[in-house]
Amino acid sequence: MDELADALTTSLGVRPTGVVRLSGGDNAASYRFEFDDGRVVFAKTHPAPPDGFFSREAVDLGWLGDADALPVPAVLAVADGPLAFLALEWIEPGARHRADDAAFGRGLAALHRAGAASFGRQDRRTTGSLGLPNEPTSTWAEFYAGSRLLPLAKIARDRHALPLDSVARLGRVADRLAEIGGPAEPPARLHGDLWAGNRMVDVDGVSWLIDPAAHGGHREFDLAMMRLFGGFGTSAFDAYHETFPLAGGWQERVSLHQLAPLLVHAIKFGAGYVAAVAGALDSII
Repeated sequence: MDELADALTTSLGVRPTGVVRLSGGDNAASYRFEFDDGRVVFAKTHPAPPDGFFSREAVDLGWLGDADALPVPAVLAVADGPLAFLALEWIEPGARHRADDAAFGRGLAALHRAGAASFGRQDRRTTGSLGLPNEPTSTWAEFYAGSRLLPLAKIARDRHALPLDSVARLGRVADRLAEIGGPAEPPARLHGDLWAGNRMVDVDGVSWLIDPAAHGGHREFDLAMMRLFGGFGTSAFDAYHETFPLAGGWQERVSLHQLAPLLVHAIKFGAGYVAAVAGALDSII
């Protein structure tokens, strides 16, 4: 922590007067720093991050913020080495039950409408600890197959995380994406990991986006992720649909978009997620 405090002092030009270790996070250690100029800063570090770990998050936050749709914390300082860290403006957390879910739904629709230059990422930076590719493509089917389902199927096979039957079925789904993925849509600007833990509600009930895995993708992906683990009120979905209606048949495609995050969890955690992958496959093919 002393090394992080020194790095923040160098980057921000002020010295910390207090620090509190925060809970949460898989590998990163997070802190609340107070500084002698009155600022409060959120900072996190990682002992052995993947290449470009924090600079990618900084880029993602900036890209999402450029849409002027939902607030994201401002990036104050970032480094990928020798000490990897990210410093953000502090968002004072509030009670989640006070969240304005309808405003969040409308904001998410605006974020998605902001679009992307392609499916995937123009900078080709990978996503997450599994290093999922983000090759830019012109169609969603090509992206979801080549940068999500097939790489995850290979990882699952190599790590013996799924039965071989499930791995084979993933290949069949990847082959049929153009057929089962619904009407073609332009790439949406996605958060990319939109579970409730990556939505911070402040003291005024305003929802902020944090910890993105941003890329150009199908907008049904973010909405399916929101439904996978819960934590979002029905008014968020209702407001989204009123603002930016989904194509017909979206209900039948929820499992298709949940398949990638379920695969990630099955690879990392096993247990019930292996069965959940099988269940999602049953509903798709």
